[in-house]
Amino acid sequence: MQDPNAAFELDQFFPYQVRVFYKAVSSKVSEVYKTAYGLSVQEWRIMAVLGSTNGLTATDIVVRSSMDKVTVSRAIARLKDRKFLSQKPDPKDGRRFVLKLSGKGRDVFEELVPQVLKVEQDLLQGLTETEKETLAALMLRVQNSAEG
Repeated sequence: MQDPNAAFELDQFFPYQVRVFYKAVSSKVSEVYKTAYGLSVQEWRIMAVLGSTNGLTATDIVVRSSMDKVTVSRAIARLKDRKFLSQKPDPKDGRRFVLKLSGKGRDVFEELVPQVLKVEQDLLQGLTETEKETLAALMLRVQNSAEG
């Protein structure tokens, strides 16, 4: 009987390749907001989620950010300490708060967006428009497979 582990090569294992891909891309993008404002990946992701909304609860951020509740809670606390977020009681449920980018947070977000979009453009510059569309479609298909 053949050893099932004998044919396993980590560098050919798709989940490992995705992790390496994610780390390389994320690292390149994070250089922008870490260098400029000392933001963590989690803090930036929360700002990015809030940047296109009129406010969300922490629970909403968890759902939209693909981060766990504890990570989101800690990052929110750090962003509030730095005055990048404001919060008000949720009019629908007084036990919850609606979080928004503060004026300072909005300024930082608007300064960083063109920079991270430039990094995205640089990362994808070697691909044609058709290849970018194909990549996005393939990523979505794999994601749907993983979730379904």
